[in-house]
Amino acid sequence: MTTAGIIYNEIKPTACRIAQELKDKLESRGWKVVTATGIGGILGYSRPDSPVCHTPIDRLAPPGFDAQMQFAIVLGGDGTVLSACRQLAPIGIPLLTVNTGHMGFLTETYLNKLPEAIEQVLTGNYSVEDRDMLIVQVLRDQTVLWEALSLNEMVLHKEPLTGMCHFEVDIGQHARVDIAADGLIISTPTGSTAYALSAGGPVITPGVSVLQLVPICPHSLASRALVFANSESARIYPANPFKHLVMMVDGNAGCFVLPADIVQVQRSPYCARFIRLRSPEFFHVLREKLGWGLPHVAKPTSVELP
Repeated sequence: MTTAGIIYNEIKPTACRIAQELKDKLESRGWKVVTATGIGGILGYSRPDSPVCHTPIDRLAPPGFDAQMQFAIVLGGDGTVLSACRQLAPIGIPLLTVNTGHMGFLTETYLNKLPEAIEQVLTGNYSVEDRDMLIVQVLRDQTVLWEALSLNEMVLHKEPLTGMCHFEVDIGQHARVDIAADGLIISTPTGSTAYALSAGGPVITPGVSVLQLVPICPHSLASRALVFANSESARIYPANPFKHLVMMVDGNAGCFVLPADIVQVQRSPYCARFIRLRSPEFFHVLREKLGWGLPHVAKPTSVELP
């Protein structure tokens, strides 16, 4: 029996209702349907006195979800999509993402178009777009204390955020650099339109094999965003004696980072796999969601001289 999955945001009544309706519809057509909430992809918070607080990245898949599943439908906003990616990327399940939230930058379709989208997927009339992800780890004495998959970005900053930190950063085999800033962001091309964009980083089109490092409010005119090959890993050494830092992944969960810890960020062997119902058009998404490329004033067809 062919299997499909549904991951939904359990705190949104609309998502819960649609999940049940979809399950009934697919089962009536002979499909086996497995459901789960997005909470399984929510990452834990560690504390200075209890730093080990995570589930290994290859053990987040919900029961019943495996590599034989044809596809999974995700019902929620961007947070639910990010959670589903962490749950299902290690087993390679393609995701049809449906916006039941607000911006829905990562979603493919809307609720009012869902019936047509389901029919299109059931007939196999779609493509799959792979998006790079990161593996983010906190190391202490060569031991992994915390790790997570990330589709968007890793952020490392002081607590509270408004306070300058010093970071020493190794990228690949290049010389170590020192950065003074309120924090650091390392993002994927997908994450270049999220926190990294707000911090002054460039927009990077999906499919470009790079990562970027963006200082948050740097204390130097020379500290600017750096784009580097995703074949190179980054290692960050906090240069702040006696003070801990806070690390966030995809705006979802955190880990305290002590002065002796190392934060390692590298491209993951797992990709987030998105079902596309039409040819991916990144500039259209930028226009629709962020207003990029729209004319600022109307251009007259002719000019009349006084």
